[in-house]
Amino acid sequence: MHPEQTRLLRAAAGRVPGPRTPGRTRRWTPRGPLDLGLTLGPLRRGPGDPAFRVGADRAVYRASRTPEGPGTLRVARPSGGEIEAEAWGPGAEWLLDRLPALLGDADDPGAFTARHRVVHEAQRRNPGLRLTRTGLVLESLIPAILEQKVTADEAYRSWRVLLWRFGEPAPGPGEELRMRVMPDARGWAMIPSWEWHRANVDGKRSAAAVRAARAAARMEQATALAPADALARLQAVPGIGPWTAAETLQRSNGDPDAITVGDLHLPHTVGYALTGAHRSDDAAMLELLEPYAGQRHRAARLILLTGRRPPRRAPRMAPGNIVPL
Repeated sequence: MHPEQTRLLRAAAGRVPGPRTPGRTRRWTPRGPLDLGLTLGPLRRGPGDPAFRVGADRAVYRASRTPEGPGTLRVARPSGGEIEAEAWGPGAEWLLDRLPALLGDADDPGAFTARHRVVHEAQRRNPGLRLTRTGLVLESLIPAILEQKVTADEAYRSWRVLLWRFGEPAPGPGEELRMRVMPDARGWAMIPSWEWHRANVDGKRSAAAVRAARAAARMEQATALAPADALARLQAVPGIGPWTAAETLQRSNGDPDAITVGDLHLPHTVGYALTGAHRSDDAAMLELLEPYAGQRHRAARLILLTGRRPPRRAPRMAPGNIVPL
């Protein structure tokens, strides 16, 4: 556990939580099947993400930095029908206004036609899959940058350390749940180089994150752009390539076609699921997914849900460590 997290938890240990202040609420009924876990799961950056929690009652909590300020959102579906949402903080109204988009109401699964048996079966087994749309670019862009060229565990640890050191406690039940809201754009840009180093983020990734933060206003405008223009807008920042841009727009814009290229595992998984080939590259993956043009990200999500992956023939990628021992 990071020292700063330890300090905060020790400070909180002597306090008895008071009654929770009621937040603003909203009820909403989705059109058609909706699986909260499948829909919101991509927003979670590892099991210890300080900005994402799942309660004992299976309610999902998210801490976000909205244009109106920090906010905590709780989303639950106790009866399997109506969605019950509650939000706290200056960003509460913003989060509740965009609840349907977050839960995939703007997504159109009906536009997708399965072209392979395994994809059809995955679609049949997961009717509640919806593509989320957060409407927040930096929230997904910074962690995507952290995930460049490192293992997922390394990136998740860096995200946790940075949020605990430079974020702020989430409003409402956030303190009780030990949640953190990420820094604002200026906060990201002001993190000193040695603090990135302490979080095990190399200079190339930290420089890209700082450049993105300094261009935050233009980055956030990507939510209103057409898919090709949104990709171009993000990639105009040095250090943000097709992989990072796609990973971001899948979440911020709910782009059903933003296929991830340059990934270490995805081409092999897609190739194995659709053809049985143990090794594939981006070109082969894109050729296989051509029948899903306009829906390639959704097709990849469904393929991943099949669980069909090529047998491992090499050791896992070893974590790096840029912090001197």
